[in-house]
Amino acid sequence: MLNLRRLPGRLPIDPYLLMLIATVALAVALPAQGAFRPIVDKSVYGAIAALFFLYGARLSPQAVWAGMSNWRLQFVVFASTFALFPLVGIATMTAIGSSMPRDLVIGILFLTLLPSTVQSSIAFTSIARGNVPAALCSASLSNLAGIAMTPLLVSLLLPSAGAGISAHALEGISLQILLPFAVGQIARLRIGDWLRRHPLLTSAVDRGSILLVVYAAFSAGMAAGVWQLVSAVDLLAVLAIDAAMLGVVILATTVASRLFRFSREDEIAIVFCGSKKSMASGISMASILLPGHSVSLIVLPLMLFHQIQLFVCAMLARRYAKRSAGSPVGSPPPIGCRGGLRCPGRSGPSTG
Repeated sequence: MLNLRRLPGRLPIDPYLLMLIATVALAVALPAQGAFRPIVDKSVYGAIAALFFLYGARLSPQAVWAGMSNWRLQFVVFASTFALFPLVGIATMTAIGSSMPRDLVIGILFLTLLPSTVQSSIAFTSIARGNVPAALCSASLSNLAGIAMTPLLVSLLLPSAGAGISAHALEGISLQILLPFAVGQIARLRIGDWLRRHPLLTSAVDRGSILLVVYAAFSAGMAAGVWQLVSAVDLLAVLAIDAAMLGVVILATTVASRLFRFSREDEIAIVFCGSKKSMASGISMASILLPGHSVSLIVLPLMLFHQIQLFVCAMLARRYAKRSAGSPVGSPPPIGCRGGLRCPGRSGPSTG
């Protein structure tokens, strides 16, 4: 007899993706309209603030400063996230031209301007037996830098979308992102340990806020009739483009790691942190930086990219883990092996 409790774990797709699909279906069937719309908008405002409050409360400044010593690794990840990815996005957007709905094209470029993920980058680095402290630092710094870098890049590369650092965007970033993040950092000393002991609560707020923002965005899209512009061919094209961009960045970060003679552990951290994009930050920022009526289509490439990166990185992490199976984890590097360089006999992860 089929065990329904174990069914989500046996499905070939992420269960959270099913929740996202269900949320989109709900927005299509029952979009937020009339008197219900202001309630949803206020809930979204609070959800985004709560999300970045938790980011601030969970991010340890000590962990960031500890990982800063491996500056070469951090530089490569930062360059991949905020330089290589946008260049790939610009090239892709130029190649597509007007062959797709404008909002989908904007969404493809927008996802390349976002910071990296935190949880999955660290998790995959750990599974692959990579440099977890460096991954923690890189992912955390990426999200922190993304608060400023993403709006700046959007204003530079998407001015025709009505996006960028306007007075409204500055107000939204300050009140919904920067202020809650700062308050979270202050509150971390009191509630940080408590949050670590209750991961289910933080996960529920994290994922629940994304679902709420997705529902509001797709409800607005339904009201504006934007879904009439999308075809099945367009969706398949976005999937193929997302997969191609991810493949290019994974290949580039792998080649760069070996060209600059990083250890395997550091290479793993660079590949996983430098090739991901945060759906949580992306959907939240899209609702602030981009026109509300088009957010539902703009975040669609990001939602698809999120699932693709989970599949690809899961397979890649298993391959790395098999290659490292014969090497002990946690062995200190020999004296004189610093800066992430490959040294004879080195097998443990490096903190730089």
